[in-house]
Amino acid sequence: MTEQHSHRFERGTDGPKVIVVGVDGSDSSLRAAAYAAGLARRQHALLAVVYVQPVLAAGAALGVPMAETTDEIAEDLVAQIRESAERLKGIFEVRWEFHTFRGDPYNGLVTAADELKADAVVVGASEQAGHRIVGSVAVRLVKAGRWPVTVVP
Repeated sequence: MTEQHSHRFERGTDGPKVIVVGVDGSDSSLRAAAYAAGLARRQHALLAVVYVQPVLAAGAALGVPMAETTDEIAEDLVAQIRESAERLKGIFEVRWEFHTFRGDPYNGLVTAADELKADAVVVGASEQAGHRIVGSVAVRLVKAGRWPVTVVP
């Protein structure tokens, strides 16, 4: 009897190769990005910076150019990240990519982590009071139990 070995994707066997960090422009998400960049540098991992563009119901978006606004936020985030990467070139090298997904933050990050085959997910702590009751994106990611999740205050 011969034993067959399946060649499945295995997460986290030699340290993280892909670290996903969620950014939305908030101070806590930018701190999370800085923390994740340090992890990626030390682990020689790819840093996948993810911005989830919110999608509003058609009625809620009437008269509001929402897609344009979220596109501008994404472009601004890319510009900030590129500027930081340029400033640190030669001192702090890290491989990074920027991705945008559409949806609510939790489902967008889950999709991103699955599609990018994340070994770890880093997010900023919620700055909204209501999340203490409903549950923040970070808590929901931890409860999903699919990746190690680091929450940066």
